[in-house]
Amino acid sequence: MSDQKTITDLKIISAPWNKTIKLQNISYEGGMNMLRFRIKEGKRFTDLELDSQSLEQLNAVLSNWLTLNIKKS
Repeated sequence: MSDQKTITDLKIISAPWNKTIKLQNISYEGGMNMLRFRIKEGKRFTDLELDSQSLEQLNAVLSNWLTLNIKKS
């Protein structure tokens, strides 16, 4: 994998317990794209980069959880 990449900020989410989640598209030279979750807790950063197959699985789990836990108005 090449070190040449383009980073595009997509969304910043304020999360509970004073955390910030920044979602970024990472485009590597050669056409590979990944979605980066950058979680900031105080001075600490945790980066998680996922490909489309991993995100598809994560999306299914998140969608199911949300369906079960969303507050109904």
